[in-house]
Amino acid sequence: MTVTFEDIKRAQEELQGIIVRTPLVPSAVFSEKTGADVFLKLEIFQATGSFKDRGAYTKMKTLTHEELKRGVISMSAGNHAQSVAYHAKALGTQATIVMPVNTPVTKIMNTEKWGARVILEGTLLSESYDAAQKIAHENGYTFIHPYDDPDIIRGQGTIGLEIFEDCPEIDAVIIPIGGGGLSSGISLALKTLNPKIKVYGVEAEGYASLYSALHEDEAHLNYGKNLTLAEGIAVKTIGKNCFEILKDTLDDIFVIDEFHIEEAVDLMVRKQHIVAEGAGAIALAALLTHPKRFEGKKVVLLICGANIDPRVLGTIILRGQIRDGKLARLRIKTPDMPGVLATITNILATHRCNILETHHQRLFYTVPIKMADVDITIETRNERHVEEVMTDIKAAGFEVHRLHDNREG
Repeated sequence: MTVTFEDIKRAQEELQGIIVRTPLVPSAVFSEKTGADVFLKLEIFQATGSFKDRGAYTKMKTLTHEELKRGVISMSAGNHAQSVAYHAKALGTQATIVMPVNTPVTKIMNTEKWGARVILEGTLLSESYDAAQKIAHENGYTFIHPYDDPDIIRGQGTIGLEIFEDCPEIDAVIIPIGGGGLSSGISLALKTLNPKIKVYGVEAEGYASLYSALHEDEAHLNYGKNLTLAEGIAVKTIGKNCFEILKDTLDDIFVIDEFHIEEAVDLMVRKQHIVAEGAGAIALAALLTHPKRFEGKKVVLLICGANIDPRVLGTIILRGQIRDGKLARLRIKTPDMPGVLATITNILATHRCNILETHHQRLFYTVPIKMADVDITIETRNERHVEEVMTDIKAAGFEVHRLHDNREG
């Protein structure tokens, strides 16, 4: 079950004309922010929006005519599902995908778009795996593992070859880790080409099985019950074949919490104008959390997927604007009498604030009978602008504080 560098080279030849040779682009905004020379490997440009296209095709191309005729099956949190479905359609076989019940609707719909049959089973990927194995046995389907398979690993490893071809002088690469197929393939490729390149993995907090295994640290062990924005790498246990490679090729691993994953998704879209899902942006989160580690180094971030629910992305962007002080919701205590709202809106107009929403609250017992709470959501320029607005509202005799961000005036 071992994978060699020559296997990865062979996969690169097999993938010619099948997948997109994705660009490696410099990021001026994140370079300036961190002090590193940052490059982004944009696997989001694959046909299904993630790197999974590589491994899925590499594995399915090894199947016999009879195996393809019977059909294939896999379990997936979303991206592998889409890739299996996409290549199954191209290869003329039927794909069945078992997905956890909490899989984002976007990923389910995109999988069905390629003609796959989707079955929602289990809250954890491990439970979906058990269901997929049972269905495979009953129907004679060939199981396509999402990460712990030599053909999957060598397919994903072709990314490492491309990175080195485009930028052989890199010092480090940061790779998201779920089951380990992506990171093991890339690390094997890069360490073979240049052992001095530092390879860092990054896991979501609550799914840090590799960190725990490498550090013998039970504090980061989790049984996969936490919800995470990075559902694409929400894998309970690292793959056995992947671990055998990573224990010898990985230089270190970071564990990132949900707040920093969300922040990275927000910064990718608002500052870099690139849509990345949680798992796709977590490499950036690791860099932003540990900038000193990479200062002055050429570092590649693996942006591995873009399949994020538009509703979730919209919420993340709005929350990012609140953090930056470009959106603020103020609660102002006022006398319940004519002319008060005009006074407040005049102050806002003076500061050239755009009012998005207002709401009067008079009915609940927390508000005295002759008073009202006025909640106003406004667009502002930055944090200092918000403070200036609040200062003038207070000067006019009103009590005011901000909502939802724990910063009170």
